[in-house]
Amino acid sequence: MKTHHYIFLTTALFVVLFYDENVGLNLGVLGTIYALLTLFRTPEKNRTKTFLFLFATSVLSSAAFAWYGDFPSFLAVVSSLLLLGYRSKNRRMKILLLIPVFIVNCFTFICRFFSFDDWLPKRNMSGLGQKILAFVLIPLFLLAIFFAIYSVGSEHFAHLFENIELDVNIWQLICITALGFFIAFNFWSYLVEKYIYKQNPILNDHFGEKAKIQKSTYSFLDLDSERMSGVISFFVLNVLLIFFIITYNYEQFYEVIKSPAQLSDETHERVIAVIMSIAMAIMVIMFYFKSGFNFDPKAGKLKILAKIWILLNAVLILSAAVKNSEYIINYGFTYKRLGVYAFLILSLIGLVATFIKIQYQKTNAYLFNTMTWYLYGTILVCSYINWGGIITSQNMKRKDFVLDYHKREINFNDKGLLKYAKEKQDDKLKKEILDKVKVQQNESFLSKIGYYQTIK
Repeated sequence: MKTHHYIFLTTALFVVLFYDENVGLNLGVLGTIYALLTLFRTPEKNRTKTFLFLFATSVLSSAAFAWYGDFPSFLAVVSSLLLLGYRSKNRRMKILLLIPVFIVNCFTFICRFFSFDDWLPKRNMSGLGQKILAFVLIPLFLLAIFFAIYSVGSEHFAHLFENIELDVNIWQLICITALGFFIAFNFWSYLVEKYIYKQNPILNDHFGEKAKIQKSTYSFLDLDSERMSGVISFFVLNVLLIFFIITYNYEQFYEVIKSPAQLSDETHERVIAVIMSIAMAIMVIMFYFKSGFNFDPKAGKLKILAKIWILLNAVLILSAAVKNSEYIINYGFTYKRLGVYAFLILSLIGLVATFIKIQYQKTNAYLFNTMTWYLYGTILVCSYINWGGIITSQNMKRKDFVLDYHKREINFNDKGLLKYAKEKQDDKLKKEILDKVKVQQNESFLSKIGYYQTIK
């Protein structure tokens, strides 16, 4: 099949799946079909291990959305399919360039659409196909558009067709068709502009030969002064960080116990301070180890002090993780407290990647390339696991279990709450949960969410 076949096929599929439906199983089906068509369309040389991994995650993410239908699984589907389509055509392009490619293609959609020679077949179609396109499809398309315009502009014109009963929502059909075509066109017929291609070598993980030449970064500082500046900076920052770790741990573990609300606010403030500290630490290291100092034989002290600073920041992360664990033990699980673990783990991975950058003389782009993949992995983990069910099942074991909070704020915990209602013989709670589940189960087939279909 040619590009235009994929565009028209997936547009028609989008209309069939989403017309007069809510988002649910249909998006999972659409994502799976997009993934399979991409696999079929991708040439053998581009079916790398990364591509096959992205194909698997695209299918799994589509299944996760069909099961949960929430924002994390939606984000997983979108990011997986975008990465899959991107890698199917550009196996050597860096993942960071996906964002500018996506933005540019969205803004240039209209111009690329009217460049018919670029995506439609250049030769004339066969006799029957040509007649269907010229005599049926184009007139119907124009008729639908102008009918909608004239109906808005004239009430009398609209009233002329009141007696014609068509069980079709014209506006919804037009909007869904336009959206489906927009998605299909940008997925199957996207372009990578030349100026974006030129940026790809800049994002390599390894330095080129020119970067290994020893030279000062600024005209007002010679190489020795810049190196000594780094040594002094890392030395004083290490001393400062040691004092911060001591005071940070004293405040967390030895001060008078405060109320849950105060403890919650302070815990989140301190975690934010830790994450900002890690981010700034990585930026400082990127500043000093952007090129020449990676290969400077006289930069031994600078590298040692930088590695010590990385280790001290790792200690800070572990301190925050211990406090968050204590907080959970005392007051139970929440989305935010689990989110703290996610941010701290990503921060620790960032420090490890920074250590590898210094040890193995990697570029700053290596850090961004690496962390983008780990961020994508975090999105996948968040979408595949029923965190709401875990939170409720764990908190149910506590004596201070807050039922109202878990009914209002926690998602996909209905099975746990039904179990709790059975244990407490709470018929009112059981009826409330089952009524909520029945609403979901009564949705049309394509709008269903898989999780609720397993609750009896």
